[in-house]
Amino acid sequence: MKKLLFTLALATASLGATAQTAPAAAPAAATPPGYTEQLGATIGQVMHTGDAAELQALAAKLERAAAVAPADWLPRYYQAYALVISTFTGKEAAPVKDKALDRAEAALAQALRLKGDESELLTLQAYLYQARLSIEPAVRAQEYSAKVTEAVDRAEALNPANPRPYLVEANNVYYTPVAFGGGAATARPLYEQAKARFAAFRPASPLAPTWGQEQLLGRLKQYEAPTAAK
Repeated sequence: MKKLLFTLALATASLGATAQTAPAAAPAAATPPGYTEQLGATIGQVMHTGDAAELQALAAKLERAAAVAPADWLPRYYQAYALVISTFTGKEAAPVKDKALDRAEAALAQALRLKGDESELLTLQAYLYQARLSIEPAVRAQEYSAKVTEAVDRAEALNPANPRPYLVEANNVYYTPVAFGGGAATARPLYEQAKARFAAFRPASPLAPTWGQEQLLGRLKQYEAPTAAK
């Protein structure tokens, strides 16, 4: 499972980049000159790399951006995202990864306090739980798989049009053993639901989250292979 989740995260980091375009408009809150462009460039870097060290450096850069624009939730969101992906792709020991995820949790909490998009934040929280699970799958699966389900259920209820919680939910089911109600065949309808929502989805702003569609299409393509449902 850990190897599969590593592949999932790497696909998100590399393939999700094609859906994240450079921003042209500033966030609603007042920000310093050039802030939007610099933040957009940093977001683009996050979406185009799976290198753990680079993601950690970008997370630190996003933390500094949050200090410059303390009313904007987006730097905190992408800081957490970068830290989550870094734990999937990095080779550090479990305690080091857990500390990075602790920082991601703190960033998400701050974004929630800033009244960020709660559906997106809960989706990323669910993804963070998957990262926790991947560190010690045999020990953590029961606890964190349930937490993923709870978070995505809340995210979907808040915004049924958001495709990302459906993608994370489908991934959770995909990597759950068949004996426990998961597996590729059970996950496929959830991926199809996510695909329909991605087709209709329009981001709230140029800086808003858009990751996941390329990962989803890659997953659906695997179902075309004869061994996909095994």
